[in-house]
Amino acid sequence: MAKITIGLGLVLIALGLGSYFGTGRASVTALIPAFFGLPLLLLGLVALNERMRKTAIHIAVVIGLLGFAGTVSGLMKLPVLLTGGELARPAAVAVQAAMAIVCFVFVLLCVWSFIKARRASAAQRDS
Repeated sequence: MAKITIGLGLVLIALGLGSYFGTGRASVTALIPAFFGLPLLLLGLVALNERMRKTAIHIAVVIGLLGFAGTVSGLMKLPVLLTGGELARPAAVAVQAAMAIVCFVFVLLCVWSFIKARRASAAQRDS
């Protein structure tokens, strides 16, 4: 999960920088994905250390969950954007939706990894 966390952090940083510069640097809020991506990148690097892995990934999944919760509204507006409806800030909706999807997939991968690790631990104890 450490490498996935690093990758997710890089994706969110790129999304934030792309949206910031792609919208003509109109608002610093376009950098919000990068503000989530940087700590995820750092936590992924920390998780490369076997001793710190569990703690770092658990903190990372909380950040991913917060990232999803904070951007799910953009995901809900995505159908309006895709059907050509009127939105005040269509670029913001697209970026929020992208961040929501990326964070949701990350949280699912983390939960799956936690379940897999718990089952492996239980199987090891039973044998």
